[in-house]
Amino acid sequence: MKANVGGIDRGLRIVAGLAILALFFVLEGANRWWALVGLVPLVTGIVGRCPAYGIFGIRTCRTG
Repeated sequence: MKANVGGIDRGLRIVAGLAILALFFVLEGANRWWALVGLVPLVTGIVGRCPAYGIFGIRTCRTG
């Protein structure tokens, strides 16, 4: 599988994923589990591949 997430996009995804995951420790009750949604941008940023980008044919990384 080829990467379709570029450098700046990857960095933003990792930072956003970590920020959303940090809400897990701030929120209380059942709402805290929604913070696990932050795993999605974190994993796609680390791996460099986004399934939604593949479906829509989007690439933010350099070709070559």
